[in-house]
Amino acid sequence: MPSLPAALEGVLMPFAPLFRRPVWRRAQVLLIGALLSPGRRTVTQALRVVGLGGERRFPSYHRVLSRATWSCREASRVLLVSLVRTFAPEGPLVFGLDDTIERRWGRKIKARGIYRDPVRSSHGHFVKASGLRWLSLALLAPAPWAGRVWALPVLTVLCPSERYAQQSGRRHKTPLHWARQMVLQLRRWLPERELIVVGDNTYAALEWLGRVREHVTAITRLRLDARLYAPAPPRKPGTLGRPRKKGERLPTLEAVLADPKTCWCRIRVSEWYGRRERELEITTGTAVWFHGGLPVVPIRWVLVRDPEGKLDPKAFLSTDLELDAITILRTFVRRWQIEVTFEEARRHLGMESQRQWSDLAIARTTPCLLGLFSVVALAADHLHQQGRLRVRQSAWYEKPLPTFSDALAAVRRDLWAMEHLVISRPGMQTLKIPRALWERLTDVLAYAA
Repeated sequence: MPSLPAALEGVLMPFAPLFRRPVWRRAQVLLIGALLSPGRRTVTQALRVVGLGGERRFPSYHRVLSRATWSCREASRVLLVSLVRTFAPEGPLVFGLDDTIERRWGRKIKARGIYRDPVRSSHGHFVKASGLRWLSLALLAPAPWAGRVWALPVLTVLCPSERYAQQSGRRHKTPLHWARQMVLQLRRWLPERELIVVGDNTYAALEWLGRVREHVTAITRLRLDARLYAPAPPRKPGTLGRPRKKGERLPTLEAVLADPKTCWCRIRVSEWYGRRERELEITTGTAVWFHGGLPVVPIRWVLVRDPEGKLDPKAFLSTDLELDAITILRTFVRRWQIEVTFEEARRHLGMESQRQWSDLAIARTTPCLLGLFSVVALAADHLHQQGRLRVRQSAWYEKPLPTFSDALAAVRRDLWAMEHLVISRPGMQTLKIPRALWERLTDVLAYAA
């Protein structure tokens, strides 16, 4: 197999020790095929696009996903190290947690379940979808050349349905259970860094917050009717019985919102619910969140309202009481980039188009496709440093900064520019075409979805 382009080779080489040499060669072919393929990301399509449509030993490429011995978790660790070194070498690391549904049908897909489709549902319209539920942990870091924060998937796990657990005789793990394990794994990988994990209201659960707050700072949504209390008063010497867990009951955030005596501070926040900048009013405080039988969690809460009255009031919490309200909001806003990443992976990387049926191949393919998003970002960063990351422009659409489609196109151009691509056979005929036609064809292939 000829050497890869320098940008992509520098990204992929740290993964080589995780594979045996024959498996690594085939894995690289599949990865290049997944990058170059338009449409479905099947193994056969990946082989065709790199010129291996006549390969008679094609089952060996299927076995890279379904049988070969290598660890997705170790690959996630290597990817995390590369991402942190490139996009967040210092300062707190912010990660986002979110789940997505991969819409799949088929009797052989044992872990499939029926879930609420978050993409097609709304507050007034409920849509169910059959598929696989994936929980993804993504590094939320700014890409300097893109001018915004990108959500770069690091670790993705399958959350099988409860029916699958019952049929297989296993204990069912909820998404919160998986999320806790992912956070603890993240702490083991990065023992020296300050970690912040951001999630939606799914993760505003006392049991989950109580287990992870010693390891990371959690920032989530908060219910307006949450039971908040003052901290427990100091215990007097000689007092009998168990120590108190909480102090006096505090007003709910609904009451704080309705109280005319509440002091509000007006701020401006960028990227707030579909608008690049919005003026908001906030108030904040500290409390103990408590419910019988669950852990006691000290929090800083932030209550937000829209002066124009167009948005419903919202509340957020942080398990770090020292964080200020503006930092909490700006950190939480980063979480919405995960949805962008999921959509880009569906549109440009063929997520939901793969056709694996074995349990192991299913558990590996989607995490690899989401991880491919991060691999493209790393390769694009190398190309940007060399001045080869360009933005697609047209007379009717001016785009000042590159998007993911531009990053993927730059990586594809780098691959298409290889003299023999990935695999080519000696003695092939050469056909000369005009340079202008070659540039148009390359541009179409680079941006093919």
